[in-house]
Amino acid sequence: MTLDQLRIFVAVAERGHMTKAAELLGISQSAASAAIRALEEQHGVHLFNRVGRNIELAQTGHRFLPEAKAVLERAAAARNVLEHVSQTVAGSLSIAASLTIASYWLPRRLASFHEAYPAVRLSVTIGNTRQVEANVLDGTADLGLVEGRTESDILRRTKVDVDRLMLVVAASHPEIVEIAPGRPDIRGLRWIIREGGSGTREVLEDLARREGISLADLQIFLVLPSNEAVRQAVEAGAGATIISDLVVGRAVAEGSLRSVPLELPKRDFAMITHRDRQASLAQMALKAHLGASADHG
Repeated sequence: MTLDQLRIFVAVAERGHMTKAAELLGISQSAASAAIRALEEQHGVHLFNRVGRNIELAQTGHRFLPEAKAVLERAAAARNVLEHVSQTVAGSLSIAASLTIASYWLPRRLASFHEAYPAVRLSVTIGNTRQVEANVLDGTADLGLVEGRTESDILRRTKVDVDRLMLVVAASHPEIVEIAPGRPDIRGLRWIIREGGSGTREVLEDLARREGISLADLQIFLVLPSNEAVRQAVEAGAGATIISDLVVGRAVAEGSLRSVPLELPKRDFAMITHRDRQASLAQMALKAHLGASADHG
């Protein structure tokens, strides 16, 4: 068996879907299927059960999964040793980032990192905070970048920047009733929000809690999977949202959105890594680069 076969097996096992695993690894679905089939045929075993369009681990697959992960981790550790000996910053890095960071904060920083370290191959997957945390925990990602809270105590969390949040409505939205100056009546607003597990949704949940109510007490009109979809719905007059200044700052400046006065806490953009996994030279270089680039804006 090869390390590539093991990587494909682990990716398929964790996602329960051949195509999604292939997309994550940057290979074709047929290549992923062929690797699994070759692994099964080489050893005369049955690793997966096919259930409709999805696949699930067979009993043998369940037994094999922790061993396959262990081999991949040992191979990564061995590669790290060689990198440290040679002091060459090279190899590949997988990054999982939440949507706001991946779309608005990360691209130019990765571009400048590539200029400094052209031998490092970078791949980025995008998900909400919960998904990014899961990817770092299971080793799918070498490091994660999130704006929401993380729950696991085996993750290291390092602040890399600060994000300013805004309550916005369309420029044509009627004036908003205030309970007190700078305290809008959030029950009276029609809300457009992100899905569960996203950082901006957590902020609205915290705001509701501060007002002594729950999210269920608010008029939730739309739940959308991306910041751009939320911004466009708000611009169209569908309701209000809490969202990053990175996403709506230009629209507010140009007048298509209106910022509503509201004290909202700033939130950290944080890098998360697994406490028990040794960082490669490439990972340490990227951590230093992201921290330094944040310091310089």
